[in-house]
Amino acid sequence: MNKIILLAVFVFCMILMSFNYYKKKKIVFFGDSITAAGIQPGGYIKLMDSLILQEGQSANYELAGAGVGGDKIYDLYLRMEEDVLKQNPDIVVMYIGVNDVWHKASSGTGTDYNKFGKFYEAVVHKLQAAGIKVIVCTPAVIGERTDHSNQQDGDLNLYSNWIRNYSAKNNLPLVDLRKGFIEYNLKNNPQNKESGILTTDRVHLTHAGNLFVAEEMWKVIRAINN
Repeated sequence: MNKIILLAVFVFCMILMSFNYYKKKKIVFFGDSITAAGIQPGGYIKLMDSLILQEGQSANYELAGAGVGGDKIYDLYLRMEEDVLKQNPDIVVMYIGVNDVWHKASSGTGTDYNKFGKFYEAVVHKLQAAGIKVIVCTPAVIGERTDHSNQQDGDLNLYSNWIRNYSAKNNLPLVDLRKGFIEYNLKNNPQNKESGILTTDRVHLTHAGNLFVAEEMWKVIRAINN
């Protein structure tokens, strides 16, 4: 009788272990309106789902969006508990910074450079304290002109450099969207248009932009999980 009970316990434990082994990795994309749109049909999160399906990886990943229009880095800090930590993700992809720069000029409510870094570090530290792996992204563009004439190019470069340096110092995986968008436009924007290539309005993404972001993020996610 005892042997039967022990065998049953053993089988039950093996079943539990198999469930844990095949548990999907949950990835939350944390950001602003670009990420809010990412979960909609044709958005970068939905397109990444399709990429994952094509590679036969759907059983391994669950994607979720946590984007809110107009958000800046301190908004992420304030809503992190409710919108991200309660979801118990394994990985969080932080895609923020456009509004921190853009709103300085448009409404005077952006984020000063020194405050941006402090809030960014606070968000990352809290996520890591919960055992979450963090991937960081540089803000891509506010205008697609390739001759350095977009109004916020200087600040975007400054904030992007901060993220790159922070990533390197803390061994955080980086999706360098700013670098990628600039290189793409140099090849595909010969008329020096301010939008219409990867963005609809200088910021939000066209289909090509969504696909580009999906592919760039997926490369990094796939690399850290191989």
